Amino acid sequence: MLWKLLVRYLQPQRRLLIAVVVFQLAQSIASLYLPTLNADIIDLGVATGDTGYILRVGSLMLLITLLQIGCAVTAVYFGAKAAMGMGRDLRGAIFTRVGGFSEQEVTRFGPASLITRSTNDVQQVQQLVLMSATLMVAAPMLSIGGVVMAVRQDAQLSWLIAVSVPALLLGVGVIISRMVPLFRLMQLRIDAVNRVLREQLAGIRVVRAFVREDLETERFAGANADVTDTALRAGRLMALAFPVVMLVLNVSSVAVIWFGSFRIEDGSMQVGTLVAFLSYLLQILMSVMMATFMAVMIPRAAVSADRIGEVLETESSVRPPVNPVVFTADTSHGTARGELEMRDVGFAYPGAERPVLSGISFTAAAGKTTAVIGSTGSGKTTLVNLMPRLFDATSGSVMIGGVDVRELHPDLLWGHIGLVPQRPYLFSGTVRSNLLYGKPDATEEELWHALATAQAEDFVREMEGGLDAPVSQGGTNVSGGQRQRLAIARALVKRPELYIFDDSFSSLDTATDARLRQALHRDTAGATLVIIAQRVSSIMDADQILVLDGGRIVGRGTHSELLESSETYREIVSSQLAAEEAA
Repeated sequence: MLWKLLVRYLQPQRRLLIAVVVFQLAQSIASLYLPTLNADIIDLGVATGDTGYILRVGSLMLLITLLQIGCAVTAVYFGAKAAMGMGRDLRGAIFTRVGGFSEQEVTRFGPASLITRSTNDVQQVQQLVLMSATLMVAAPMLSIGGVVMAVRQDAQLSWLIAVSVPALLLGVGVIISRMVPLFRLMQLRIDAVNRVLREQLAGIRVVRAFVREDLETERFAGANADVTDTALRAGRLMALAFPVVMLVLNVSSVAVIWFGSFRIEDGSMQVGTLVAFLSYLLQILMSVMMATFMAVMIPRAAVSADRIGEVLETESSVRPPVNPVVFTADTSHGTARGELEMRDVGFAYPGAERPVLSGISFTAAAGKTTAVIGSTGSGKTTLVNLMPRLFDATSGSVMIGGVDVRELHPDLLWGHIGLVPQRPYLFSGTVRSNLLYGKPDATEEELWHALATAQAEDFVREMEGGLDAPVSQGGTNVSGGQRQRLAIARALVKRPELYIFDDSFSSLDTATDARLRQALHRDTAGATLVIIAQRVSSIMDADQILVLDGGRIVGRGTHSELLESSETYREIVSSQLAAEEAA
């Protein structure tokens, strides 16, 4: 997967990579030429006392060194630019893919893991590209060129290269093979740290309310200790690699000097040649060392690439149609665009023994309010998720405007729906930026009208800045009721044909709830309203009430009709009335 990922996302950076290769080749040639010039200075300048020769060749060496430095810096610059560009494109690809996931895929991966994959894992692959451009490209040039130049200096000592290089590869290779599983384990444990931290930050109120700070501290300490332990085990192996490399380098250097001294003594080799051969041997071994250290990075980057590839290759279970249908008189067959119909709909989660919903059939007509009520676990939230196609029904059909939602392009479908989720979410920014989320070109008058309908105008006017008042991430700087009303206003600004309120009035007091429902009835005339509720008082005026129990509709009708015909509804009503009377 690593190679596939690199080929695909480095393709746009190919010009930069070509520049890296050219400049690394130039600096490698310069590096390989310097020991030969040094040998000439020793043999033809120092040995003969020719100061002029020493100055001339020394000046040439200085110029070549400056050229080498310039080429190396330029190569690193282009390499860094290519690596950063690839990282940007890769993060963008992950974000785009995750943005197309249904709830099912997001739940399978988990938010913490998706965040790690788009940050830490991308960084590992990006770092590999950067270090490859800095070290790996030059390593084969220096090692192959070093062998050629060393043999030119003295072929009889070349057997030392044949011994030293395999010894270095063997020693470092054994260490690397033990590091691969540790790197894989480390990424999993980083996921665990992110998951624990995310849970604690999101649930900080619950943690404090139940005085569980000590327990959560222990949980984080455990996850943190696991990461540290894995990192230390990998670090110890990495620390062992350096002494192994230095041992091979030092033994090889001693061997060259030892055997070279005998050749100098019998006159078959000059001192400058020995120094040059030693320099080339060290260049070769250093190149092999750089390549092996890069090999240490490859397993970790490969693990990260596998995790990234898993996300990029995962297809959403909710796929856009090949030939999407648009709303026309022919496709709608006279049905209003906002009309919602479910025909014998069923849904089961993958691997589940029993379906969550089965045999769901009803029509929510335009201009009417359809309410859904039921006990916890009756399938209300799953039913809501099927309407905007966050999930696909496993059986039956969900129709909007007379068209199966699976035949509509998601953008067109979602453009006709205004969803207020059970847990309203506000984005960091301002009140204005949140309200404009569904309709960027809405006027200020439209924003205030939506706020007035949602019973949010008064508190927004009291906020410092009004529409430009700051909103923190998740809307944590406003109360739960205010957050719900702002989310309702956001949906109203959009002016869709179908409104879905998923228990969106639960944080409102009874008086505000009543005023809001009255305003909604006036402001959304002609649109289809679907209200999911726990509180009977929120749905008593609905034109149609569906009673869910065990994933099936066990009652339907108006409030008065259900009081006579549905025992389940009567139980819900009586339990809430008893609670209100007791209060």
